[in-house]
Amino acid sequence: MSKFEGNAITWFEVPATDMKRAVRFYETLLDKKLSEFPGSVPYFMFPAESGAVAGALIHSPLQKPTADGTMVYHNVDGQLDATLDRATALGATVLVPRTEIPGGFGSYACLLDSEGNHVGLHSR
Repeated sequence: MSKFEGNAITWFEVPATDMKRAVRFYETLLDKKLSEFPGSVPYFMFPAESGAVAGALIHSPLQKPTADGTMVYHNVDGQLDATLDRATALGATVLVPRTEIPGGFGSYACLLDSEGNHVGLHSR
């Protein structure tokens, strides 16, 4: 059985125009260190536990930041308000403030990151 069995997503990439700015933004926003991955393009991985869905920031001519494409929701479990405070301090535009999800599925918020990507934050 694959460690990804049952997951609709196995990997994601968030495009960045200015990698230093994007890494600084996400490390501050999520209060976690990103790990540089060696390769032909700048690539910094978001922390994830073994077997969990993971992803990275990428600077590639094949991908560009967008506010109107696929959305990625970052897990900020139990820290949504603090994360939104950091987002505001970083100059991010909060598009959707903390919003409760009906049915007991937690809360979410949406923002524009430092690169212009529309991203979400989720907390149970």
